[in-house]
Formats: sequence, structure tokens, C-alpha cells
Amino acid sequence: MRTQRRLSCPSQRTYALGRLKPGEMNKTESAYVERLEMLKHAGKVQWYKFEGLKLRLADNTFYTPDFAVMGEDGVIECHEVKGRWMDDARAKIKVAAGMYPFRFIAVRTRPKKDGGGWDTEVF
Repeated sequence: MRTQRRLSCPSQRTYALGRLKPGEMNKTESAYVERLEMLKHAGKVQWYKFEGLKLRLADNTFYTPDFAVMGEDGVIECHEVKGRWMDDARAKIKVAAGMYPFRFIAVRTRPKKDGGGWDTEVF
């Protein structure tokens, strides 16, 4: 369960969400599993695994995509599921896309006021 903690500096009036343990999905990732299951039943996805790959980008720098996905064509894709982007996450996926022979796809939730669903960006 995610908890909020107050930052120690009194001048900062923001809250930080605690990180989930490796292997635990957040709500957005859990919702994306439902989409992957639907695609699997339709034959568009052969296999997927949550946090199934860990890619080395540099010494002591790694990128773990949220999902490793094998499409119907047998190509491995790395899916990154986001509610919103932080700069370091976008940089890591761009570096990984330049280094590894996988298809890198960012998946983001579309607001309900805009019809819901998922937006995708290919790197």
C-alpha cells in the first residue's frame, strides 16, 4: 500500500508517495494487465511478464520496463506504463531504445473526460 509522508523541510508543502516494492503493481499497471489479457485472448499478444527484463544502461544504471510483451509477430516489446512522466524515466527509455533491439512503447492513461483508454508513444 502506498503511503504519504510529509517532507522534513517546513518550507516544502508537498507530499511524496512512497515507492512500491519491486514486483508490486500500482493501480495503473494493474489496469494495463486487463488490457494485455484482452489482447492475449484476441491473439494480438502471445506472452507478457511484469518487470520481466532488467536492462543495463551504464555502470550502476539500469532500466526495468514495466512489462516485457511478445506480440503476435514474435517481437519483444518493452511497455512502460505511466500516469505521468518524470524526466529521468523518459531519458532512460530513450537511452534503452537506442541500445537494445526491442520495440519500446510508452503507454499512458487517457483522461475519462477525453474518452478514457490508453495513449501510446513509440520510441
